[in-house]
Amino acid sequence: MKKTLLFIALAIAATLVAAQIPRKDKAIFKEYQPGYYQNFILKGIEEFDKKNEQPKVERRFKMDFSSMNLPTDIDIYKKQWCNEPVSQGNTGTCWCFSTTSYFESEIFRLTGQKVKLSEIYTVYWEYVEKAKYFIKTRGASAFAEGSEANAVTRIWKTYGVIPLDAYSGLLHGQTYHNHSKMFDEMNTYLQSLKTSNAWNEELAVNTIKSIMNSYLGVPPTKVTINGKEMTPQEYLNNVLKVKLDDYLDITSLMEKPYFTQIEYKVPDNWWHSADYYNLPLDDYMQVIKNAIRKGYTIAIGGDVSEAGFESFAQVAMIPTFDIPSEYIDESARQFRFSNQTTTDDHGLHIVGYVEKDGKDWYLVKDSGSGSRNVGKQSKSFGYYFFHEDYVKLKIMDFMIHKDLLKDYLQKFTK
Repeated sequence: MKKTLLFIALAIAATLVAAQIPRKDKAIFKEYQPGYYQNFILKGIEEFDKKNEQPKVERRFKMDFSSMNLPTDIDIYKKQWCNEPVSQGNTGTCWCFSTTSYFESEIFRLTGQKVKLSEIYTVYWEYVEKAKYFIKTRGASAFAEGSEANAVTRIWKTYGVIPLDAYSGLLHGQTYHNHSKMFDEMNTYLQSLKTSNAWNEELAVNTIKSIMNSYLGVPPTKVTINGKEMTPQEYLNNVLKVKLDDYLDITSLMEKPYFTQIEYKVPDNWWHSADYYNLPLDDYMQVIKNAIRKGYTIAIGGDVSEAGFESFAQVAMIPTFDIPSEYIDESARQFRFSNQTTTDDHGLHIVGYVEKDGKDWYLVKDSGSGSRNVGKQSKSFGYYFFHEDYVKLKIMDFMIHKDLLKDYLQKFTK
């Protein structure tokens, strides 16, 4: 009997000791592996150089997930309604695909309507606005494919929005969006204005539109919804009934006072929006946790170029060889943003969550090619699984309905 009790005591002690041993992650050098982007999106693009189709001899330093038990079964997540993931193709327009997906979920939450909206309609008019600002600043403004989530609300306020079937941005025979040649033509033209000093806004904008029209088609000025013709603004206001001023952009950066609105200083915020609500990091994370539990989804933006972000595993984690979980705080977050090891890479859409071992995991919908590396047969095709520590350290901003911020808004300095 004494031996049995001793054995039980030793087993309990061993379990307690094991529980106190912190996780220690390993890393591997992973060989380059062509994925969905190479195997599907680039196929059939005539300007794609055939020699680049050969796998590169390249190894990448990545977290080793091989022995880890990870929550990558989409069925265990509490998921809110969203449309099926769609591909942004060979474009840098994740900001629009992720935020459009977010608003589709919001429209369903608020009105019960299941709509599929045109991303490229918004992209078209965002390029027009970028061109105008480039001319206004005599070429001092960035002209690039990227932007931020609140570019969508800014464009919709001026130009409205339309259903996908009214304007896909795909010409006959195209399967995937491919903006590489179009962007090069627009950028080459705008850069040439610096040399010619021909800053005629009307002529320049018409030229930019002409280039886009040839690659994307001409966006309609009217759409027919349930037999009724209306403008994109009327569709937004009268059918979708989205109140764009109800949506706020949140960040958490030590470089400016908390509870103030600040500029998010990244290249994709090319119009220098200073409307970001700056929350302390614990509050920032609490808003996210509350939102997803209350049936909301969240448009997010941040860094996806980390050793703990692995597209074939579909997982985003912070490895202990970067920083242990207990040390992830506002200083660690600001340090990486200030020294530019945290970058503003990608926009995505949180649509669900599950709690595991006392931590949240988030189901994240994505338009990028990496989330499709698991293959079309997988239920998680077009999704990632983000650990909450990754969100805390590497997701730099998010868009949310103002109702979720009502406990904080009164604290903000006007």
